[in-house]
Amino acid sequence: MKRKLRMGMVGGGRGAFIGAVHRMAANLDGQIELVAGAFSSDPEKSKLSGEDFFLDAGRVYGSYAEMAEKEAAREDKIDFVTIVVQNHLHFAVAKTFLEAGFNVICDKPMTLTLEQGLELREIVAKSGKVFCLTHNYTGYPMVKEARRMVREGELGRLLKVVAEYPQGYAVGDVEGEGQGKISNWRADPKVAGASNCMGDIGTHAHNLVRYITGLEIEEIAAELTAFIPGRELDDDGNCLVRFTGGVKGLIFASQISNGDENALSIRAYGTKASIEWHQEDPNELMVKYANAPRKTYRRGNDYLGSAAAANSRTPFAHPEGFIEAFANIYLAAAGAIADQLEGKSAPEGGYDFPTVDDGVAGMAFIEATVRSSQNNAAWVKPKA
Repeated sequence: MKRKLRMGMVGGGRGAFIGAVHRMAANLDGQIELVAGAFSSDPEKSKLSGEDFFLDAGRVYGSYAEMAEKEAAREDKIDFVTIVVQNHLHFAVAKTFLEAGFNVICDKPMTLTLEQGLELREIVAKSGKVFCLTHNYTGYPMVKEARRMVREGELGRLLKVVAEYPQGYAVGDVEGEGQGKISNWRADPKVAGASNCMGDIGTHAHNLVRYITGLEIEEIAAELTAFIPGRELDDDGNCLVRFTGGVKGLIFASQISNGDENALSIRAYGTKASIEWHQEDPNELMVKYANAPRKTYRRGNDYLGSAAAANSRTPFAHPEGFIEAFANIYLAAAGAIADQLEGKSAPEGGYDFPTVDDGVAGMAFIEATVRSSQNNAAWVKPKA
């Protein structure tokens, strides 16, 4: 491209954590520029957010519908829109922009329900547009190295996979001593969907398993619990999983695990070796053997595979983290959008970012865990 990609944003205005993260990630490599947005359902707040971001006031809109219509009519229209609104609006906003001819980058979970997810997949296919879902943890270089090791058979035949995502920020609410640290909208099924904890962070653990191992869930037995009094939606979940190929596993997520911060991790056990990766120490990947010393692979070194190398920005010993991983998702999606704009074919092997298919798999995972839990942790098969 001879210019930066033009980005629009729906949601993510003043005071929104995830909106700021998206803007930083999109801006990191200098290939994307935020030029338009509908940053709040309150037109005045949207206007003020536009001032914060130094945007042309004529491209700061009072609603996403107005934004889609007016941007579509511009010669210098946005190349894609980033959607960072609450869960219940993801589908409607994505549908509006896809049908208006725009590429879409959307926060997770993709939709409010599995049915919406399946419909959105059809809309994406019909549109021919790029759709990226920001499961940002797949952007870490050492996650990509773990994926390479599994795919190239360095672990042998997989036997067991364990993924966990414990947080403890809401534990005070269990005894009424907290400050309502789970946002009210995340506790409302009309806004958040059928699950709070598994929908919000459990889907990250599930997506990490799929990305690294390529395994799909055949059956799942889940118990979801609302430890916080008066809450309808879960703040903790435990799942036994039967994966494809006879692989067994566990997926666990929690918001009441006292003392844990953001402890997403994965362990994959094979017949030759196993791997272990922790999001809070993302620059290292541990490889373990039954009859040999453990090895620690570190980001930025020339012994790593091409995907890990291509997604690193600094030399070894200079740590990279959350924003850089998030930016890798944006960079990959930007490559796909730029190729589309210039009429270029996709590279061999495609693009390395989560797609609408990953979004559907995530919604099927949420639906299955809820259905299993409602039936006393019965084994159920995902519907998609």
